[in-house]
Amino acid sequence: MGIYTIKSGDLAALITSRGAELQSLKDCRTGREYMWRADPAFWKRTSPVLFPVVGKYRNEESRYNGRVYSLPQHGFARDMKFERIRVTQTEIWFGLDSNEETMRVFPFPFRLEIGYRLEERTVHVFWRVKNKGKETMYFSIGGHPAFCCPLEEGEQQSDYYLAFDAEKEIVSRMLGEGGLASERLVPYALENGRMPITADLFDHDALVFENHQAHRVSLCRPDGQPYVTVRFSAPVFGVWSVPHKAAPFVCIEPWYGRCDRENFTGSLQEREWGNALGAGDVFEAEYTIEI
Repeated sequence: MGIYTIKSGDLAALITSRGAELQSLKDCRTGREYMWRADPAFWKRTSPVLFPVVGKYRNEESRYNGRVYSLPQHGFARDMKFERIRVTQTEIWFGLDSNEETMRVFPFPFRLEIGYRLEERTVHVFWRVKNKGKETMYFSIGGHPAFCCPLEEGEQQSDYYLAFDAEKEIVSRMLGEGGLASERLVPYALENGRMPITADLFDHDALVFENHQAHRVSLCRPDGQPYVTVRFSAPVFGVWSVPHKAAPFVCIEPWYGRCDRENFTGSLQEREWGNALGAGDVFEAEYTIEI
């Protein structure tokens, strides 16, 4: 697998061709690392792309045109080798094409391209999905970047905050047994847009926020100052860390898709928050990470 580095005057990013995954983001002046180091004692990944499903299908099965397809949580792209398309000092692009293996579990021919561009203290993350088939393609795509939290030795994660571009309240759909969406909605009160990262915040898995409730989420130090901000246009996003392990990272995840509900029995066309892409059409989306 190839490993590539791009740099701006402020930041250096390391990306691997396996999953086209961002694995490191460092301040060039201080050497501080902001991305989770993928320690398998907690979680073995850093920033995988979720494609062609975000979360889980019910029973890990999807239905299309009378056939059943089996696909595990978050899909296959994160574990596949991408080709490097082009690279400059500050930008890199990777591509992945469908093949016989992917067609057995996801019945659409596609091309997925992922790009990264550094501009000063911002990383732009680009997704481009092309439907190479003759039928409408149904898919989801999402990000899963994990950021160090806390930043300093001796600090407690529970002294840190999440900050949203929302004011008084934000509502999460609770995940039920098996990591599927339940009918329970849990409100979280915000104070000046901030919510503390309590020790039990992730005891029930990821927080799932739907319906464009926020488009900017920051991790804040104990003094309230943000050190990482993720901006996105996605309609759904998740916030996650490993339940019951006090893992020293927090993920902020823009999603164009979501796991199935616990009682879902429909087809790919009927999945909530999924995307329908016409034959020959291209889906494009972007999110940014600001340090």
